[in-house]
Amino acid sequence: MAQITIRNLRKEFGAFTAVQSSSFTVEDGEFFMLLGPSGCGKTTTLRMMAGLELPTSGEIFIDGEEVGMKPASQRDIAFVFQMFALYPHMNVRRNISYPLISQGVSRSEVKTRVEEVARILKIESILDRPVGGLSGGDRQRVALGRAIVRRPKAFFMDEPLGALDAEFREHMAEELRALHDRIGATTVYVTHDQLEAMQMGDKIVVMNHGVVEQFGLPQQIYDWPASRFVADFIGSPPMNFLEFEGVVASGDDHVMLAGHRVSVPVQREGAKGRLTLGVRPEHIRFSDQSTYRARVVATEYLGTTQIVTLSTQHGTIKARISSADRVVIDEMVGLELNPRTLTIFAGEHGRALVSAANEGVLRG
Repeated sequence: MAQITIRNLRKEFGAFTAVQSSSFTVEDGEFFMLLGPSGCGKTTTLRMMAGLELPTSGEIFIDGEEVGMKPASQRDIAFVFQMFALYPHMNVRRNISYPLISQGVSRSEVKTRVEEVARILKIESILDRPVGGLSGGDRQRVALGRAIVRRPKAFFMDEPLGALDAEFREHMAEELRALHDRIGATTVYVTHDQLEAMQMGDKIVVMNHGVVEQFGLPQQIYDWPASRFVADFIGSPPMNFLEFEGVVASGDDHVMLAGHRVSVPVQREGAKGRLTLGVRPEHIRFSDQSTYRARVVATEYLGTTQIVTLSTQHGTIKARISSADRVVIDEMVGLELNPRTLTIFAGEHGRALVSAANEGVLRG
């Protein structure tokens, strides 16, 4: 397996820039997620890493070797696509063994490696079946087997679970992560599903309009989003945004929200004008002692928790509270915001003015 390093990677298609100066490192053995909405540049980035697209500029290192201008066949990687890309006229065994046969591997070695992969993927019982009659999950296992059998330096996966239904997709995500842990692979995985990224990834790159908005651990990205886009894209429901006019100075530990003093993490830089206070739904608590009031608009029961929609002076927000708490539509409630979890965003792109203690967490 291998470390992969991307430096100032850029891709232009005529006048359109799909990827803008992206930089990040995938450590050896990591399960690394490229996350973002459709058109953000994540698949283009993966295709450049795999050699299916040549970069306009920048560098790509795999296992210490610069491969930016090398074709895919010289990069020792395996690519798994969303739509399986299996050979319909071959059975499962032949599909998995095909890469080895094309490389001239001996028949005995092919047999050994195919059976080893079949055991890992738990598909020994279907090795001699045609692929046409298999379920979507089994076909995806066969596609994975064809990639694994080569023992490449890295696996690149472009939304490999996207064609599966929601319930089976979650099950396959668990299996894919377990498979990664068993074989110790370096894996780069593209997805638009933030829940999938948080569930599976060791590290996440969040992209938007060809730009890396943030790079870090899942919990870091969730707790300390580097921009308003990341805060809105990660989380279900997403972070609430309370917009206000004001001034925040470097070192401040509070802001004034509609005349109410709200404690926040110590700010590392200042800003003024139109600012936004961000708070996760689970970090809002109802309190009779709070003077910041909101009206209950709706509730959504989710078993152990409920989502309460609230109308405030700064717009509509959502709180996640225990389902045991009694809430009445149209009642006025006091809100307490957990001061250790708040983020202030400023500027045209909503960059975060975060605590100096978290300066090393944010990227982009």
